[in-house]
Amino acid sequence: MVPFLDLGSVNSQFRNELIEAITRVVDSGWYIQGECVKKFEAAFADFCGVKHCVGVANGLDALTLTLRAWKELGKIQEGDEVIVPANTYIASILAITENKLTPVLVEPDEATYNLCPEKVRAAITSKTKAIIPVHLYGQLSAMPALMSLAEQYNLLVLEDSAQAHGASLDGRKAGNWGNASGFSFYPGKNLGALGDAGAITTNDDDLAGVLRALGNYGSHEKYKNLYQGVNSRLDEVQAAVLGVKLKYLDIHTAHRRKIAQVYLKGINNAALTLPMSRSEDALSCERHVWHLFVIRCQERIALQEHLAKSGVQTLIHYPIPPHKQQAYPQFNHLNFTVTERIHQEVLSLPMSPVMTLESAEVVVDACNSFVTSGR
Repeated sequence: MVPFLDLGSVNSQFRNELIEAITRVVDSGWYIQGECVKKFEAAFADFCGVKHCVGVANGLDALTLTLRAWKELGKIQEGDEVIVPANTYIASILAITENKLTPVLVEPDEATYNLCPEKVRAAITSKTKAIIPVHLYGQLSAMPALMSLAEQYNLLVLEDSAQAHGASLDGRKAGNWGNASGFSFYPGKNLGALGDAGAITTNDDDLAGVLRALGNYGSHEKYKNLYQGVNSRLDEVQAAVLGVKLKYLDIHTAHRRKIAQVYLKGINNAALTLPMSRSEDALSCERHVWHLFVIRCQERIALQEHLAKSGVQTLIHYPIPPHKQQAYPQFNHLNFTVTERIHQEVLSLPMSPVMTLESAEVVVDACNSFVTSGR
């Protein structure tokens, strides 16, 4: 069996370093807001090329707290509209509604699965105050065009970089394009913790200050509370783990790109739609990090069953779009043709930094041997 993602093998590469790092935390007697968090925040800010990194409990909190901070700073208010891709994971929407803001769902570019700038422009109204570009599957959204729109209409931009650690465009990495960016370090991410963890990156000093208070009960100073905050802090153990794994992220990303190239060059089944990828050699200004390698097929279930019988494990990201979820009955009547087609057809192939090229060839052969029903 070619596993979709073997996290045990991924983390076993640095087992000794992880144990040493965690042991130092245990022995230190300091487990919240200590030196490990400070070191990781500084290292990740440097990695992204930004001034500030604020560790939080998870990726959803990274998005939610950023929007909340902008409310505290008077930049947005309840009822304001936030443009977001209709085909995103539900967390992008939850962050908006949690702040009593209004999500405006926009169809993606069907080739990249990311926001289409022209469709964003068409969705802007007098109530629009922010855009959340989601860098889906590891490829940056069309950030130059989106930032130009944001400047033209005086909009805030919050990157959802949960799947794009290290992705870049025109030499700028995810997390260094918008006014702020939310990252998830969920264990399966390209940079994954051993539990939940997240962070916000920004070049805005005021925003960073408010974020640090909001995630710490609204307090800058113990027992003095500026805001009605929450408890959302990156803990010392997870920061220590992330500090170890960050050192290897570029190496792991390079391997993911090798696996992706095997897929892109080898899969030639006309029934399958491969992800769009510009040549890394011909156009080095765009760097996909391949968090997921997502193909499409009109007979997805049959394909998934065929691959399983061929010893290939796959997953679906994601079967149901946010506007069709029970959690949002007010959106259930909406129709987004492109989004719904994507969610009905996508299938994620195995992808990991420990996957062998031989295993990738097994996946290629299994994909190429799939025969449609002819319907």
